[in-house]
Amino acid sequence: MAKPDRKTVMLDIIETVKKEFPLDAPEASICGDTCVGCPRKLLELVEGELLYWESQLKKDQLPDFDELNRFGKLCKNVRRGLVRNGLIAQP
Repeated sequence: MAKPDRKTVMLDIIETVKKEFPLDAPEASICGDTCVGCPRKLLELVEGELLYWESQLKKDQLPDFDELNRFGKLCKNVRRGLVRNGLIAQP
């Protein structure tokens, strides 16, 4: 079985994030009484990166391995923050 190319890996990460993260949730449901880190700002950060990479992939600009690693790590850390704030369930 062949390893996926960089474009496929980035598209898989983007698809997973869109499916799991509450990117379209109203701000009232994201901001609560107590926060551990600001989930709204975390989601804005990820959403900005998603938009950037979607536009880059449309232009056939492929991420290098370091960019894939950084984006994956960012998403993993934001996911951890969202779990701490009770916005998504633990795996």
